Amino acid sequence: MFGFVTANLGELSQPQKERYGSIYCGICRCIRDEYGQTARLGLSYDMVFLCTLLMSLYEPEETGGRNRCLVHPMTTRPWVKSEIIRYGADMNVVLAYYNCLDDWRDDRNPASRLLAKKLEGKLPELESRYPRQCGAIRKSLETLAGLEQENCPNPDLPAAAFGELMAELLVWKEDFWAPTLRRMGMELGRFIYLMDAVMDYPADEKKGKYNPFLAMGQGENRADWEQCLVLTMERCTEAFEMLPLVQDKAILDNILYSGVWVSYRGKEKRRERHDRRSL
Repeated sequence: MFGFVTANLGELSQPQKERYGSIYCGICRCIRDEYGQTARLGLSYDMVFLCTLLMSLYEPEETGGRNRCLVHPMTTRPWVKSEIIRYGADMNVVLAYYNCLDDWRDDRNPASRLLAKKLEGKLPELESRYPRQCGAIRKSLETLAGLEQENCPNPDLPAAAFGELMAELLVWKEDFWAPTLRRMGMELGRFIYLMDAVMDYPADEKKGKYNPFLAMGQGENRADWEQCLVLTMERCTEAFEMLPLVQDKAILDNILYSGVWVSYRGKEKRRERHDRRSL
């Protein structure tokens, strides 16, 4: 379900690409150091957005450097480290664990089962360190599972459940900015869930898997779906613009106003080309 909240790299300057990549590498290094090499397989660019946002808001002290790694052995790449990078790494591990369990239940993917087993032993410590966030993740995913089993025909219900998850994830600490971050996270989570449902509609229809738009029984209605996505992201960016962000604001703008649409626009273009060839 994750993977939509990414940058549109073609619209970033080279220094911005380096900064964006350094945050990704920082999270990746932190996961490796704290949880081992295998845990890095679950790294999502959505966590890069989370860390970029929180570092822009709170501006914690950063350290960094340039190193080679197993994935990039030929060239050095920049990385940064901060307490928020650690937070993003920890949240990524929690989400990766539950995502692997979901993949195992749905598709019996042995690789997902293996990674879940690798991460399982880390969960008690993470739940102790982040009881609010881990509790919200567990509760939201349980709610989603129940709605899917019921074949819920109302997309707002599962979207809201995933929104609750993202709302708590964006709140690093309870302070003045927590309500705004929760509001932003709620709408971002709704957007992610609905975008995933739109993107997966053909495959879910073919496989007979749950999709809220399939459960509605109305067939494809891409114009209405896109309008819903646009309105949801507008509410997200309304809250976003209330935050006093300066550092990396251009990267965050790129992600929320352009990057989140890259996969969708690409799929729409491919569908249009296919339709033209079929005429």
